[in-house]
Amino acid sequence: MINYKERTLANGLKVIAHRDTSTPMAALNILYKVGAKDEDPSMTGFAHLFEHLMFGGTPAVPDFDTLVQNMGGDSNAFTTNDYTNYYLSFPKDNIERAFWLEADRMKGLAFTQKSLDVQKNVVIEEFKQRYLNQPYGDAWLKIRPVAYKVHPYKWATIGEKIEHIEKAELQDVKDFFYRYYLPNNAILVFAGDVEEEKIFALAEHYFGAIPSGEIKRQKYSFESPQSEYRDLNSDLKVPVKSFYQVYHMPARNHKDYYAVDLLSDVLARGTSSRLYQKLVKENPLFAELSTYIMGSVDPGLFVVHAMLSDNVDIDEAKAALQKEMDELLQNGILENELKKVVHKSETSLVYSEMNVLNKAQNLAFFEMLEDASLVNTQQEKYNEVTSAEVLRVAKEILRNENCTCLNYTNV
Repeated sequence: MINYKERTLANGLKVIAHRDTSTPMAALNILYKVGAKDEDPSMTGFAHLFEHLMFGGTPAVPDFDTLVQNMGGDSNAFTTNDYTNYYLSFPKDNIERAFWLEADRMKGLAFTQKSLDVQKNVVIEEFKQRYLNQPYGDAWLKIRPVAYKVHPYKWATIGEKIEHIEKAELQDVKDFFYRYYLPNNAILVFAGDVEEEKIFALAEHYFGAIPSGEIKRQKYSFESPQSEYRDLNSDLKVPVKSFYQVYHMPARNHKDYYAVDLLSDVLARGTSSRLYQKLVKENPLFAELSTYIMGSVDPGLFVVHAMLSDNVDIDEAKAALQKEMDELLQNGILENELKKVVHKSETSLVYSEMNVLNKAQNLAFFEMLEDASLVNTQQEKYNEVTSAEVLRVAKEILRNENCTCLNYTNV
């Protein structure tokens, strides 16, 4: 159970305070409700570019990282299709500096051509190294625009193409910042051994005067149900043959999300899972085989990722995989299989709540889903899932016409 208090400032900034007396460390997490899905389709990659620009300095703080390190802290960020998250970990005695630093960059960045050019080059190099020049790196660049036809999940957070980052102008960057980096589009969470009322006072002192603004979101459409199998290939040379199979699944707030998550665990979470036992251990057609869900806020993807053993034909491997899925679809899962993965989910939750930063990020995430209290009810929802529900969602999702497959055969 994560106890917390919350307050909303006059400018719309949501502030959540969790007091944790077990550690001298503290975490300050700010989630901005802007991700890759909020980008202009002709200028993708901006949300991720901003993750870099936010460390590029402000008029008052030209070197953000050095000040964080000098107070014994650590900072980082990550971008998703749905939101962008910034976080600081530091000794609690430096709380005022942490608040000042984050408020300073919410007020505005330096917005210099030099900073923009530096960060554009960093992102372009990352695009090349991680997505274009690395085995299997182009997977999501290829899968997304085939699985998604209209929803902005059809491009990855890095962007649809390098050219969108290359042509980014300083005015484009400023417009993006003042459109989304607003207190009324942010959630601030502090976790550490500090009284909650002091947190609210610090938030008011450092953030209260930052003006709110009108949040002008991009309008987008949702996918119609997929009605045909979609198959594509990558021409990248890879070490071993591989394929991804992705299936459309419900959104994060949908009641079936938990059953689908447990379905992925039953199939291929750990060495005792169905697919590992049958297709990696007993009949080693695969060197690696995993299933997982994307966890997207809007309807997302259930993913099967397979790395084939040497000299195995990809069609043979797919047929064996389908046979195991058909077995589940015909006969369902055993109660002990379900109990095992539910217990694993509980263990993961317990470990995640041992760290103040994890707790801060979880509170911010569930508040983004409109209710921070959901952080304390997740395990109950997993516990309530029945084997019949897992079978039902499996039949709804693991259909051939709901599948998009990317093949890597150029070894």
